[in-house]
Amino acid sequence: MTLRAVLTPLVAGTTWRRGVFLLLGGVLALPYGVLAVTFAQLLADSEIPRPLVYALLVIAALIAVVPLLLDGSRALEIAAVRALLGIDLSEPAPGHTADRETRLRSALWIATHLIVGALVMVALFSALPMALAFIAQQFGIGTELTSRERFGPLDGRDSGWLTVSGVALLVGLGYAVAGLGALAGSMAPVLLGPAPAERIAALEAQAIRLAERNRLARELHDSIGHALTVATLQAGAAREVLDTDREFVRRALTAIEETGRTAMDELDHVLGLLREGGNERPVVAPQRTLADLDRLVTDARAAGLAVHALRVGDPARVPAAVSREGYRIVQEGLTNAARYGEGPVTLRLDLHPGGVGVGAGQRGAPPPRAGSSGARRSRPGRHAGAGAAARRRHHRGTGR
Repeated sequence: MTLRAVLTPLVAGTTWRRGVFLLLGGVLALPYGVLAVTFAQLLADSEIPRPLVYALLVIAALIAVVPLLLDGSRALEIAAVRALLGIDLSEPAPGHTADRETRLRSALWIATHLIVGALVMVALFSALPMALAFIAQQFGIGTELTSRERFGPLDGRDSGWLTVSGVALLVGLGYAVAGLGALAGSMAPVLLGPAPAERIAALEAQAIRLAERNRLARELHDSIGHALTVATLQAGAAREVLDTDREFVRRALTAIEETGRTAMDELDHVLGLLREGGNERPVVAPQRTLADLDRLVTDARAAGLAVHALRVGDPARVPAAVSREGYRIVQEGLTNAARYGEGPVTLRLDLHPGGVGVGAGQRGAPPPRAGSSGARRSRPGRHAGAGAAARRRHHRGTGR
């Protein structure tokens, strides 16, 4: 063992932080020490009735015990252990009330912290000045303080031994702080660690966050995929009829702009939620429901897809979770129809409080002629059918 290894515990930053943690316990123990001294004086005074003193003692003891059992005291101790002892303890689960076993473990830890901290504080204010006085007298400083006193077998004339004793006291105090701090670090997970119920609550909260994040990723994939499909079809169709139908191109570019803006807004919303996901709150995904179905159908028609939608029932009566999933199912179906299918799409929804019935079909008929009713529903204008057909040719030609 080298000299450096011997001295490392005395100069390491962890030792100083552990000393601060122990002294923090001593500071918190000061009110209890004041109460102890006060009641010792009351018991020593024979003029004060004993029953009154005992009654006050019981009341003071009850008041003194209450802070040891509070959830807030445990949370403060956990924060101090994490910051000063460097022990990675999990924070108490929000909204979870500690059980009796956890409160008792926490009370034992806090009481031990106060007692050990008080002892370290006493040693600091007694042994430290004495050790410094022993060392200083070797250099002729404060010799009048030690020359007339005896310290066990030593007196003021044994300056060399007093200096050695002072150094030994300082080293012993440093090792005591390092050892007690290391012991506190090893006992903290046992006495302040989470109870089984808290572990289960933390795992459930983590599972909820992961499920929400997965759902958020799935919904983002569906939403952005739908927007890109619409924009790709619009751009391809506009290129096909660029020289023959400027009005159609203008409307196609407008639709691309609106679709892109909507996609960017949703992407910004999702990224904001992911940035806020560092806290303990579960991430809440965007709330797209069947109430937004009309806009979804309008976007599909703007992409050149003839959609015949029939809705029976009120979307407001559908449970929120079912309404969100129903919206995503319809969105994915329309996206796939626009990308891979041909012909008009028939969409039927039966909405009721018990669930949602979704039916969709696509006939493989050729695109409607320009000026037909199907073309007017797909895209107002003289060449809407040509635009829809151009979208399909472009999509198949690119292989997407």
